[in-house]
Amino acid sequence: MARSISLKQAYWFLAACGALYVTFISILCTSWAQKHAVYIHKLHTLWWHDVDKPEQFGFLKNQVQPLHITTPDGETLYAWHIVPIAKYIANEDHLINEHTTSATPFQDSVGFDLLSKDPNSRLVINFHGNAGTVAQGWRTDAYRSLSAGAPDKIHVLAVDYRGFGLSTGTPDEQGLITDGIATVRWAMDVAKISPERIVLVGQSLGTAVAAAVAEHFVRVSEVEFAGIVLIAAFSDLPTLLLTYSISGLIPVLSPLRPYPRLQRFFLGFLRDRWDTASRITDLVRKSQKVNLHLIHSKDDFDISWKHSESLFYAAANATSPSGLSMKQIEAVKLRQDLHEGGSLESWNSDGMKRIAKQIVRYGGHNRITTYPCIARTVQHIFEQ
Repeated sequence: MARSISLKQAYWFLAACGALYVTFISILCTSWAQKHAVYIHKLHTLWWHDVDKPEQFGFLKNQVQPLHITTPDGETLYAWHIVPIAKYIANEDHLINEHTTSATPFQDSVGFDLLSKDPNSRLVINFHGNAGTVAQGWRTDAYRSLSAGAPDKIHVLAVDYRGFGLSTGTPDEQGLITDGIATVRWAMDVAKISPERIVLVGQSLGTAVAAAVAEHFVRVSEVEFAGIVLIAAFSDLPTLLLTYSISGLIPVLSPLRPYPRLQRFFLGFLRDRWDTASRITDLVRKSQKVNLHLIHSKDDFDISWKHSESLFYAAANATSPSGLSMKQIEAVKLRQDLHEGGSLESWNSDGMKRIAKQIVRYGGHNRITTYPCIARTVQHIFEQ
C-alpha cells in the first residue's frame, strides 16, 4: 500500500514537472518572454552602481570617460572609453585636473584627444554578452587587462546595446547589429580611427554582434579591421538552445532531445536566429585579409567549446572557392599543444586570410575575458 502511494506521488510529481516545463516553453514562444530570456537586459546592477562613476569599479580618476553614441534609428547608446594605463600615467596631471560630468561632450575631454589625435593609437571595440551593463561582472577586469599592456596605445571602447543599462530602446537582433555598426562608425568618423587600427572583440552574445558587424562592413563597403576576436562564440541560436540551460540550471530544449520534431516546432517560434556560422562564412569569402581568432574555454558550461570548433572549420572552409573537407583542413592546419594552457590551431590561406582557434582548459564562460590569452591575442594582432 505504501509503495503504491509512493509511486502515485512520483507520478504526479513528474506530471507536474512536465506541465510546468510545457508552460515554460510555451511562454518562451511569445515575443516579450523570448526577448527577456535571450537578452536578459533588465537584469543589472544599476540599482546600486552608478556607471557614471567608473572610479567605484577600480579605475583611476578620469581613466574612463562615459559617452553617448546615436544610432541611425534614433536610439542613444551609453558607452565607456578607457585610456590605457601607460598613456594615463604620461598624461596624469591633465586627466586628474579635468573637471567633467556626464553631460560634458566626450569630444571635449582629454581622453578623446589622446585617442583621436595620436596616429599610433589603437582601439578595441568591445561587445559584451547578454545581461547587465558595461560595468557588470568580470567586464571591468577585462577592460583593465586589455588596456594595461606594455604599449601605451591600446584604448578600449565598451558599449551597452539598446535596452541595456542607460541605453535607450529595446533589444532585438537587427537592433543590436545597428548598434554595433553605429559604434564602429563613431570610432571611424568621429574619433578618426582607421579600420586597420581597430580590433573587434565579442564575448558570448557579443560574438554574434561582432561577427555581424564585421560581415556588414566587408560586404557593404569592403572595410576590413585589423582583427576580430570571438570569445565563447556560438554557431547560431537555434543550435545553442538545443543544449543551453539558463544560468546553467534551467534547460531550454534539451529535455525534448528524444522528440526532434517537437524541438523543431518550438524553434519555429524563435524571432532572432543569430546565425554566426553563415555570417562568418560570408565574411571570410568576401574578405581579402580577414584575421579571425576564436577563443573558448573547455570548462565553459554555458556554451560548449564545440561551437568554436565548428566555426573554425566553417571559416577555414570558406577560404577556398570550391570548399574544403574537414580532412583537407586537418591535414594543413597548424597545431600547437600548450599542455595545461590548452591548444592553439591556425589556418592561413595564401598568407592573407588567417583563422585561429585557441581552446584553453580553464576560464569558464565569463572570467576567461580577463585572462592574458585575450590581451595577448589583441596585442599580437596590432603588432602584425
